[in-house]
Amino acid sequence: MNMLKSILFRLSEQNICGIVCSSKKLLKGARYIMTTPTALDKAIETLEKNPYYEKYQKKISEIRQESPDVLVTRWEEYQKSSKAKSQASVSKSNQMSTLSKPKSDVSSTSSGIIAHQKILNDVMKVDLIKDKTKEEIQEIWTKYFSSKDGIAGVVPRDVYLNIRWKSKMHPLFVLPLPRSQGYEFMMFQFNNNEIHFTSLINYQAFKENAPECLTMVYYDEMMQDKGIVLMRGEFDKNVLDSKEATCLANQIQLYYGENNEKRDKLLARFTNSPEEFKHMDLIAELECLTL
Repeated sequence: MNMLKSILFRLSEQNICGIVCSSKKLLKGARYIMTTPTALDKAIETLEKNPYYEKYQKKISEIRQESPDVLVTRWEEYQKSSKAKSQASVSKSNQMSTLSKPKSDVSSTSSGIIAHQKILNDVMKVDLIKDKTKEEIQEIWTKYFSSKDGIAGVVPRDVYLNIRWKSKMHPLFVLPLPRSQGYEFMMFQFNNNEIHFTSLINYQAFKENAPECLTMVYYDEMMQDKGIVLMRGEFDKNVLDSKEATCLANQIQLYYGENNEKRDKLLARFTNSPEEFKHMDLIAELECLTL
């Protein structure tokens, strides 16, 4: 009896317990239902796919012989539980955006974006880190934001200068974002040291009044002395998750921070020859990359 309990407990640790009964006592006390061979076969087939099945095959066979009805009942419960967890894991952020409401208050420039430029002192006291090395600053920055909502990174000076230079020529662009149902395009616009993202569907509906789903800010106060620029991004958790926000930030660096002939042509085509621009070219480019 104790041996069986021990085996079943270990099975539970390997995610088989959702199918196999947890103890002999449960087998005896259960209310049985009629079991068809098909249901039993499916339960056993599921168990056999588990990498630990062979190790516990003998004990599972004993349970199958003593009470196949309970085995099937637990298998069905396991299937329902797994399906529910799977559905829950596909969060709103992994689905396509729906049309939102426009911004209710736009205190802005003519483009609809707030004119005030954000500075590093808004988020961190510069005096406390100005005497640190760039490696120390990078560690402090990433650790500080690792426990907070949003994304953060440290960009080398040369990369940021490239981003800033290209943003003057191509202040508006779109990027593909992998979703559970395919790809969704996110429109963004540069404004000084900030990048403002919105879903393409909302941009098409509301233009400059479209609600933002991600705002990235580059703080360049350390650029001259330390050779680095600190990046901070905040996103709407109803639209994006951290991996998706990071995906967009990585693509910004690829298109604007690097010199790549193919991606540079896509930027130029979008800006100068929009009638020739093909969104599928962006998807093809993304699928060739490992971000």
